[in-house]
Amino acid sequence: MPLPTHVKIVEVGPRDGLQNEKQVVPTAVKIELIERLAAAGLPAVEATSFVSPKWVPQMGDNSEVLRGIRQQPGVAYPVLTPNLKGFDSAVEAGATEVAIFGAASEAFSQKNINCSIAESLKRFEPIVSAASALEIKVRGYVSCVVGCPYEGAVAPEKAAEVAKILYDMGCYEVSLGDTIGVGNPASVSRLLEACARHVPMAKLAGHYHDTYGMAVANIYASLQLGLAVFDASVAGLGGCPYAKGASGNVATEDVVYLLEGLGISTGIDLQRLVEAGAFISAHLGRESASKAARALLAKCAG
Repeated sequence: MPLPTHVKIVEVGPRDGLQNEKQVVPTAVKIELIERLAAAGLPAVEATSFVSPKWVPQMGDNSEVLRGIRQQPGVAYPVLTPNLKGFDSAVEAGATEVAIFGAASEAFSQKNINCSIAESLKRFEPIVSAASALEIKVRGYVSCVVGCPYEGAVAPEKAAEVAKILYDMGCYEVSLGDTIGVGNPASVSRLLEACARHVPMAKLAGHYHDTYGMAVANIYASLQLGLAVFDASVAGLGGCPYAKGASGNVATEDVVYLLEGLGISTGIDLQRLVEAGAFISAHLGRESASKAARALLAKCAG
């Protein structure tokens, strides 16, 4: 199958990336990061999460962040809304796109949100219904699509079943999350083939963590099957708090470098993206986890 000519990247660094940081990142820094990412050409920048600050203190300034962004025309700023209370708060703060989060692993669902997969999906129905009435787009996430820190390997059909429920519920796109980064090109290909039997490939996205260094390889395998939307996190920010050793999402800079090398357009300015990654890495006091960014910065410094 020919590779896609254009790929959409959904930037998840400001939410999925920062939510596990121990140090509280100031609101102004989060806003500047989001604005830098949008200015670099990212078509969608996940801005924050409307969860209880008791569970995710880092996202306690969600309304301030969303209200504070100088939004670029044509850029989406989705926010995570795990329940109706969060959804209502997000709408009040001006959200025009929200995301909901299911799991393909029963054990992960129980440990993470204290309910079964079926119960968690049932909870999302009023959110999707309320969003539909307000013409707010809803994106779905499925976590642990390849493996789970508690259950081990997850059957592709299990992930496909959850993806189908989210799609049928009204999610315009379903992002498949290899939350602990155990996937490889073979297991990810099996996953996509199973999901594509229930949800059109054009309505699926890949969300691959880089724990075993396989994320870029998994993206390339996914491109060969026709997948053209990927989540990525600037500077490789993030990780899974429930899985020991699980490193962050694939770095956006590495994904853009791969796609440029393949002649696939993204609309993203790699240099400005690298600068956005350097900005947040400097604030966090550590080197970027992106290999491409480190190489390009060293080249500029040399």
